[in-house]
Amino acid sequence: MVLTLCWLSFTMTSVDRSTWGPASVFVGKALAVPLASLGAFATAYYIGYVLSNALGGFASDRFGSRYTLTISLVGAGAFMMVFGATTSAAIGIAVQAVVGLFAGADYSAGVKLLASWFRPDQLGLVMGVFTAATSLGTVIANAVVPSLIEKSGWHTSYHLFGLISIVVGVVLFLVVRPGPVTGEHASPARRGSTLAALVRNRDLVLLALAGFGGFWGTYGFITWSNTLMIKGHGVSPKTAGAIVAVFAATAVIGKPLVGLIADRFGGARKVPSIVILALFVVTLIVFGSLGNVTGFFVVAPVLGLAAYCYLPLIVAMTPQLVESRLVGTAAGACNAFWQLGSVLVPLAVGAVFQATNSFLAAFLTLSAGPLIGLLLMLPIKERATRTPVETS
Repeated sequence: MVLTLCWLSFTMTSVDRSTWGPASVFVGKALAVPLASLGAFATAYYIGYVLSNALGGFASDRFGSRYTLTISLVGAGAFMMVFGATTSAAIGIAVQAVVGLFAGADYSAGVKLLASWFRPDQLGLVMGVFTAATSLGTVIANAVVPSLIEKSGWHTSYHLFGLISIVVGVVLFLVVRPGPVTGEHASPARRGSTLAALVRNRDLVLLALAGFGGFWGTYGFITWSNTLMIKGHGVSPKTAGAIVAVFAATAVIGKPLVGLIADRFGGARKVPSIVILALFVVTLIVFGSLGNVTGFFVVAPVLGLAAYCYLPLIVAMTPQLVESRLVGTAAGACNAFWQLGSVLVPLAVGAVFQATNSFLAAFLTLSAGPLIGLLLMLPIKERATRTPVETS
């Protein structure tokens, strides 16, 4: 039940985030925003999201995961509804930042809550299921939003998903409680040394930088692919949404499967991550070289596997690179840094496409992220999988 509700909460914040992709062209037209400036909305969202990720672990430790998850979902849902009613570009950008500020807290809170219910030796598959929510959120948004826009305008999708997020947050608050598995908590006196220990950890820093590159490609595609296909090749909004839905759908199964396979075969994650990132680079370039709907549909599922399935592997690598007392803080800090790729890529891709009007140039810009990411993974020294310990 706890895994289901954590997964559902992460799915809804992912739906909220992914709604922008299929809605962006219509929002831009309604608010008189030029194409190159549409990335400002996504960047504002991710600025709030990164800040929230950085603070989410602290909030979960201080106030509890249940409260943090509830505030995250209810706040994000409420401001999604506010965005659906906005008529000003400036206000819309500010509201997107607030949506991100609430939504980002649910990652650390979900990880902390799941860790209180599942033993360490179970977390590989559990985190695969949990992180599959980001892919499913993209599927739902791209499958539903174009039809909602066609029938009743872009405002409806923000009102609908915002309301559902609020309902899920309330249900979670009423039902979920912390579990029986507890971990070590650092005392206030040790918090100062915690940050220094993370910064000095060469392998953790490399993993954070590599994840930044991966997220650059993944969330750059999610943010811009609909608009690029519509503007670059005249694909209809509904068809573009279907292509992105296919892109994300394969990862819904792929993430748990990759996590399970890695756990079953000795817990090695570095080499599979490098292989998947390499495939990501190739498929982004191939996708950018295409010019027809059939080709987009053929490549989309492979691209989706590559764009998402490195994530459970690098999430599972984090505990291998730090002491037990630093696992929570390291996970939150890494995720916050990974999300910086999501902050910067919308503006970068928008600028490249505006300057070149080239579909391929935009996708080459996206592919630079995972390429750098796989190169940074190479020198990481992967530790042996930690032996599970009994907790009181």
